[in-house]
Amino acid sequence: MNIAFYGSSLLSSYWNGAATYYRGILRALAERGHTITFYEPDAFDRQQHRDIDPPEWARVVVYPATPEGLAGVLAEACRADVVVKANGVGVYDRELLEGVIARARPGALKIFWDVDAAATLDEMRGQADHPVRQALPHLDMVFTYGGGPPVVDAYRGFGARECVPIYNALDPSTHHPVAPDPRFTSDLAFLANRLPDREARVEEFFLKAAALLPDKRFLIGGNGWADKPMPGNVEAIGHVGTGAHNAFNCTPLAVLNVARDSMAEVGFSPATRVFEAAGAGACLITDAWEGIDMFLAPDREVLVARDGQDVAEHLAALTPERAQAIGAAALERVRREHTYDLRGAIVDGVVRRLHATASEVAA
Repeated sequence: MNIAFYGSSLLSSYWNGAATYYRGILRALAERGHTITFYEPDAFDRQQHRDIDPPEWARVVVYPATPEGLAGVLAEACRADVVVKANGVGVYDRELLEGVIARARPGALKIFWDVDAAATLDEMRGQADHPVRQALPHLDMVFTYGGGPPVVDAYRGFGARECVPIYNALDPSTHHPVAPDPRFTSDLAFLANRLPDREARVEEFFLKAAALLPDKRFLIGGNGWADKPMPGNVEAIGHVGTGAHNAFNCTPLAVLNVARDSMAEVGFSPATRVFEAAGAGACLITDAWEGIDMFLAPDREVLVARDGQDVAEHLAALTPERAQAIGAAALERVRREHTYDLRGAIVDGVVRRLHATASEVAA
């Protein structure tokens, strides 16, 4: 089937944490015979910070972030068998959602793909005229980045015909063990952009741990941290491109995952970084959230911390031998159970089932 996907960016991870997720899912769908066209706006300097060239498995259309650019890409929606609008494009989100619904040809599947479901649902509860609430009666289905039963129940409560979580996962061809890189030598490394709904948790789980362990070296990567007051044993290194993620994960003694507020509250929402780190064989320390044992086994495949004190205690007790054992166990688990190939198979099955049903109704 021809799939038209309107998202933030496939080519750049700059201020775009969903890039790895999009690449993994859409590549898996292309390998199952689907034709992918990804539409992304030229916005937020992402095109000046590309991580990859346009891949052979997708046609990428970069459009000007203008009304004319928007009109041009919406005009192509009618060519697709499946039209997908992801949230968080950053420009013209309402117009894109309304436009793909209006422009999709009769019989085409119309899908909303929510990569920040907990936050979207919070907005929907407070806004009767929220564009997603208004769109749900016209959509065939909702995919989400995660969220488990709480998110599925909430979307169904708002009237979604069907909601299926498609969790982050590993693409072994892009994230895998590599040799250490001296640039990333540290005891604990953390990679994430600075966002308002994550900052307090970063202060607790990362900066507090650094303050408790002044003899340890801490490294923080991602956009926005340069002017953040930090303990003297923390180094902020700015944006880390996708091509350097393997070395970033393989070099430190351990790496940290910190969920955003909404995702931690809902649970069942492992970040891309969880699988990138596990796929590189890193020893991962994560903040606690419900459902983590669906993905990695605490104390054997991942270390779980309730607060910064726990992070500090894990790190103080961690030996290179134990870190290596935890990383190896996590790597084996994600390669076996949590790849984008497996996630793509779920999406493929749902899309083909819905398309068959729509074809029967049309006939």
